[in-house]
Amino acid sequence: MSYRTNLFSKMVILILIMLIPVVLLYWYSNHKTTAVLRDELNRSNSNQLEFFQNQVNTHIELLSSWPNLLIHDPDIASFRRIYADSNYFDLDAINLVKRIQNKLSIQESSSNWATKLYLYSPSLGRVVSERDARSYDKQALRENISSGWDVRKIQDGEDDRFMFSWITVSPYGIKDPANNAETIIKLEFDSDNIRDMLDKFKDDGRHDPFYFREESGVIYNRTSDRSLTNQLMKELSIHELQDVDNRTAVIDGEPYMVNTVKSSTTGWYLVDYMPLSDILKPIHQSNMLFYSSMICLLLMSFGVAYLLYVQVQVPVKQLIRGFQRLKQEDYSVRIKPKGRNEFSFLSERFNLMVEQIQQLFEHVYLEQIHVREARLKQLQSQINPHFFYNCFSFITSMAKLKRMDAVVAMSHNLSRYYRYTTRQERDVVPLTEEIEFVSCYLEIQRMRMDRIHYKLDLSDEMLREEVPPLIVQPLVENAVIHGIEADAEAGEIRVSGEKQGGVMVLVVEDDGQGMTQEAREALLNKLRGTMDQEMGCGLWNVNQRLQLRYGEQAGLDITESELGGLRVTLSWPAERELLPDSQDSIENM
Repeated sequence: MSYRTNLFSKMVILILIMLIPVVLLYWYSNHKTTAVLRDELNRSNSNQLEFFQNQVNTHIELLSSWPNLLIHDPDIASFRRIYADSNYFDLDAINLVKRIQNKLSIQESSSNWATKLYLYSPSLGRVVSERDARSYDKQALRENISSGWDVRKIQDGEDDRFMFSWITVSPYGIKDPANNAETIIKLEFDSDNIRDMLDKFKDDGRHDPFYFREESGVIYNRTSDRSLTNQLMKELSIHELQDVDNRTAVIDGEPYMVNTVKSSTTGWYLVDYMPLSDILKPIHQSNMLFYSSMICLLLMSFGVAYLLYVQVQVPVKQLIRGFQRLKQEDYSVRIKPKGRNEFSFLSERFNLMVEQIQQLFEHVYLEQIHVREARLKQLQSQINPHFFYNCFSFITSMAKLKRMDAVVAMSHNLSRYYRYTTRQERDVVPLTEEIEFVSCYLEIQRMRMDRIHYKLDLSDEMLREEVPPLIVQPLVENAVIHGIEADAEAGEIRVSGEKQGGVMVLVVEDDGQGMTQEAREALLNKLRGTMDQEMGCGLWNVNQRLQLRYGEQAGLDITESELGGLRVTLSWPAERELLPDSQDSIENM
């Protein structure tokens, strides 16, 4: 199990992995649904615009058929021949004009559009309408005659109106109809009729329909947003419009869906538009509801994951940290249980286990201390007999030689030595006492051999150090016995010591016969092992006692001395430097 990727992180990642495909699938589905909806709306709008355009075209085509019907009316045909037979109106002619006006009125009232019919007679120079029969300007008539529907803009205050006119000439194909035609019938209606239909069309749920032709202008509905319509016309003028066109125009940052249908009769475009925000508002509301639900679900999932993290992951991490500290031999670790659940039960059992382990280790540690103290006592006891044997042998020899002064001096020094060695209750003694004891021993040996002379050179700081008793005397004794006694010309012993860094270094040198390098290495290897019968116990005893007290960083080393014999070096950490390491050593036992 990775401690860094905890349960909470894994659950959050899993929740995100589960929700992301759902959101992406919903987004894709919503995107497709929106596209289909827009296509269907465009199709529906185009169909409705085409239907409305067909209604307008039907009205206009119906109106354009009126002049053709009236051309063949008998009364109108009789009106063409009035002045062909007579130069004045008689009663029959007047009645004929009345009948024609009545027919024009009936024809105009047959449509719900407001229209005007005019009957022109170039031969008479008269024009007959529903309410009038008057002369007209042939030049003005000539300018208005055109094929198809003619559209003229009429300024009406701030509003623009358009007059649509259709002219039928009899006979067809005649040149200069204004002078040569027998009869001219003109139909007129203004754009208010189309505006009325736009208003009704808008009342059916359209947004803002209008008619548009670039070379003519715009026919607005009466409640049109003209500012927005004018901006929209500019957008439409940029691109060429198709007969049936669907596009999206952006005005002031707002997208609009625009549908256009061209009239095959008049050439005008019927345009309707609506904001996409109105169309897509239900979808946006549905999206907001979905995404809000996803956010709530995500927050709830995070809450559940956090509860699991607090209730499961945190106690598990506490147990892991507890075991790690226990692995590092920190037996003071305890876990504070929270709540009453399975993990609080585990925490209590963990605390009980650590407490039992701590008690067990304390018991074992005390036993080791006792064993260590017993071993130190045993090692010290091994040194004393060895030295006593040498002293008594010397006294015996001096007594045989009747050298009472030497016997007295030896007895005096031996009593001081005995008093020193019998203080077994002390584990350490000041180094100054140990050096005094060495000085006493050397005085005894010098009584045996006049050629022995020695030098003691230790710093005051070192003399204040406390050391295990009897660690210097065995080294001096070996120098005397194995170094000086073996060489008749040897007799110099030097004991020196100083503090080097945080380490105490004490050196015992002699000018005796010394040892080869191979012999020194063999002796050092024996000192690091167990004591055997072939090796004296002095040096091994000192080395073992130093390491028992100060650890493996302390010990004994043997090299060649500049005096010619051996150089035996004792080194151990100073007491102040030892305290932290000693504590660690105790904890690691």
